[in-house]
Amino acid sequence: MEQIQQAEITIIGAGFTGLAAAYELTTHGIRVNLLEAESEIGGLAAAFHVGGTRIDRFYHHWFTNDTDAIDLINELGLKQCSEIHPSNTGMYYANQIFKLSTPWDLLLKFTPLSLSDRIRLGLLTLRARQVKDWRSLENKTARAWLQELGGENVYRVVWQPLLQGKFGPYADEISAVWIWNKLKLRGGSRGRKGEEQLAYFQGGFVALAEAIVKKICRAGNQIHLATPVYSIEKDGHEWKINTARDQYRSKQVLVTTALPQFADMIASWASTDYLAQLRRIPYLANICLVLELDRSLSSTYWLNVNDPDFPFVGIIEHTNFIKPATYNGRHIVYFSKYLLHTNPLYTMDADSLLACTLPYLKKMFPAFKKSWILKHHLWRARWSQPIVEQGYSALIPSYEGPKDGLYVCSMAQIYPEDRGTNYAIREGRKIGQHIAQNRKV
Repeated sequence: MEQIQQAEITIIGAGFTGLAAAYELTTHGIRVNLLEAESEIGGLAAAFHVGGTRIDRFYHHWFTNDTDAIDLINELGLKQCSEIHPSNTGMYYANQIFKLSTPWDLLLKFTPLSLSDRIRLGLLTLRARQVKDWRSLENKTARAWLQELGGENVYRVVWQPLLQGKFGPYADEISAVWIWNKLKLRGGSRGRKGEEQLAYFQGGFVALAEAIVKKICRAGNQIHLATPVYSIEKDGHEWKINTARDQYRSKQVLVTTALPQFADMIASWASTDYLAQLRRIPYLANICLVLELDRSLSSTYWLNVNDPDFPFVGIIEHTNFIKPATYNGRHIVYFSKYLLHTNPLYTMDADSLLACTLPYLKKMFPAFKKSWILKHHLWRARWSQPIVEQGYSALIPSYEGPKDGLYVCSMAQIYPEDRGTNYAIREGRKIGQHIAQNRKV
């Protein structure tokens, strides 16, 4: 095993958390090595090509109140690359698609609920946004809190199918804090008429990741792709980071992978209790089937599927948000499902999953024909969604690792917020600042 030249800090993982941390450390003049197991940067924000343009493998957008991402974009001088567009949302329920983009859509058009229940649902979102201290919700389940705010009918029609579709066997364990944060975020990203407004980065989120990488590398730092880390161990005053080919050494290490992956890296020496804590939080995987179509599937950007029989919980027609001309006229639709990694759907190939999906697509969109599909893709993510259950704050490990000079910063620790690139950037920069301020030269 070859020993690579030292850096002051080694960062494991080149998703947005690792990239933001490396960027922050670079601004303090600290030398870093960044190791990424995959062959490309970005983590869940990696991209592929459609119509000669790159697009995210997994759908992405920012809310207009995602200020940490926006601040970084401005800092990099890339404000012109961020675009804000109105979006529209809907819900598929009882074989119908209901537009739910504004409060008026809900009040006037969502007939699966009585008028009184529609009012309850509207008031629920307002009451949720008035909660200032998330700690007051930590010991409540999302189910109990939503039933308390909106009543049983509203929960059964709107929230229960979404929680079950998103979290499967964990649906009844999800904390009220998780759904509160979702309601707070969406409610704060509105235009004057109540319509939702979202932001996107030209060229896909990976274009922002690449801009960060340029800044890092111009400062003399290195990024090593296709370099999975197998173990981390202390050697005197240094850390040894072992990969299949090489060994890296540094004074400090920051790990930004999923917590169970971190546990595997330190399993030979960390305490049983600490390893158990890292493995305590369950994760769901995600599969994302992406279709390139020759025409639009619907007029909706984000369609929640409140039908437990449908294999996907969300249908996101990206080109109802960003113009199809960006992708040479192709219409891009994401079909997303969170699931246990042991679910047979997780190991299906793209053709098999598409075949399973087609009957449901035909049922939901009767005019749809298979001939509309120009191409299809399938992306998988094993460590996609941490399960945010009651009392979650007590489950999260500290950013300080079990030995001096070892840190962990992952999306499972972004709480009370849920995972997302904005919070990955925020926490990456925060841990970078912390390491810089406490460095031992």
